[in-house]
Amino acid sequence: MAGLAVRPARILIAALGGVLVALMGTGVWLAAQTRDEQARADDKQAALEAASTHAIDLISLGHRTVDDDMKRILDTSTGPARAEYEADAGKLRSTTVANKVVQHGVLRAAGLVSMTGAVAKVLVVADVEIRWDGSDNPPQERYYRWSMDVTRTGGTWLVSKVVQVT
Repeated sequence: MAGLAVRPARILIAALGGVLVALMGTGVWLAAQTRDEQARADDKQAALEAASTHAIDLISLGHRTVDDDMKRILDTSTGPARAEYEADAGKLRSTTVANKVVQHGVLRAAGLVSMTGAVAKVLVVADVEIRWDGSDNPPQERYYRWSMDVTRTGGTWLVSKVVQVT
């Protein structure tokens, strides 16, 4: 009789062990899903921040700080966008210095359009006030809208393509 009471106890212990293993497996799976979702959210935020920073760098420059300003533009870009900025750097520098240009940009909005792997498309809206030191001309306001491709390169999100949207 004592042997019969032990058998249901062993079955119960085995069943509880199986349930415990299943619960642990589910917990590990849920933790992995949460981690992956957080990584995607972090990537989306980083892509938005990269495009936003790049936009402000593009429209915030001055004749006294043009070399540092151009370095920031290059530091936040890669691929075709960087190649284009490098090709135009001399002209931008000389024009900015010769005309004593001072531009101050303000980000108005940035929105993620899509993200596939290591490439995101971001729409950016920014405004700039342009003035010329020593000039009697009133400041000008300009409004920019861009579509930017942002690419993860070595763990950093950089702008790889910029298209002005009209």
